Amino acid sequence: MTLRTRLTAWYAGVFLIAGVALIGLNYFLLAEWMPVDGSVAVTRALPIDPYTGHVVVEAAQLPGDTQVITGDQFKMATMSTVLWQSIIALLVAAVLAVWLGWVVAGRVLAPLHSITTTAHRLEAERLDQRIELEGPQDELKELADTFDGMLDRLASSFDSQKRFVANASHELRTPLAVQRTLIEVALADPGASDDMRRLGAHLLDTNERSEKLIDGLLLLARSDRGLATRELVWLDETIEDEVESCASLAAAKEVTFDVSVRPYLVEGDPVLLAQLVGNLLRNAVLYNKPGGTVSVRLDRELVVSNTGPTVPAEAVPALFEPFRRLRDRTGTAGSGLGLSIVQSVARAHQGSVKARPNGGGGLVVQVNLPETNVRQPS
Repeated sequence: MTLRTRLTAWYAGVFLIAGVALIGLNYFLLAEWMPVDGSVAVTRALPIDPYTGHVVVEAAQLPGDTQVITGDQFKMATMSTVLWQSIIALLVAAVLAVWLGWVVAGRVLAPLHSITTTAHRLEAERLDQRIELEGPQDELKELADTFDGMLDRLASSFDSQKRFVANASHELRTPLAVQRTLIEVALADPGASDDMRRLGAHLLDTNERSEKLIDGLLLLARSDRGLATRELVWLDETIEDEVESCASLAAAKEVTFDVSVRPYLVEGDPVLLAQLVGNLLRNAVLYNKPGGTVSVRLDRELVVSNTGPTVPAEAVPALFEPFRRLRDRTGTAGSGLGLSIVQSVARAHQGSVKARPNGGGGLVVQVNLPETNVRQPS
């Protein structure tokens, strides 16, 4: 039940309670103060004695169709008529009260609808929307002004985050690039010993892992901020490109791809969408078994499954948290950010991700991205 409906119901309920109380009071007063002195009332107009105020007439003088009513009968008939007329009037007024309550509640809640509409339009890259509610300085105006102030602080915070990510990208990448260059130069020396070459190879591997970790963290931060620009992207073509990019890794792991896609057009960031698909495919290959298969299906949603080790159902939700792996995944080349990035990118595109264990071992990941209304090619 909406707030407007509840307010209308409360308003109508209070009105009905007050109306019933008023009818009861009126009925009580009418019963107490209506005089009953044993006189009679007739349905004909009869002469009244001007001195006593009573009608004095002999029964033989009454017309034959005259109905004689006692005072008690007249009182009961009058009170019954007043009661039923009051109830009918109360029901008619209650209908009007419900309608007026609905209209008034709508006008009172209009600022809240404005706040809700503004909140729905907000994105990390579009924090310029404000309510700017006009009107008296009441509770709703205070709420709208508080919301606008919060948006100002959020916009400032997101701007600071953007600058931090840009600066961190430069400051972290540069030392790693310098270290990699120095290691490669040292390994290129013909006089380098075997121990130095083994150490250099280990340092290069560590350096590569650090670069991938930084890339993953920056990508995660970028997707969490939302989309700066949107364009039409053929998701099926992105999948085919990423499958081709993972071909060498799959060959090294002795894993084969089984791909079935249809034309699927989405609106979003092509780089982030490529990272989403690439992370799914690389995870499916890295956490697979020799001779295993990676199945890729794109119809109403993107479904990627592999034939790796058994994944307990209770452990699946934790896999979407950064740096979380299963115990039997420790030591792989992954950074623990793959599914976190997938989930973040999907949310930035108004989509969703869910996973479940594969029946024969491995994991099934389902990504739901909204398809555009653009006509698909025949």
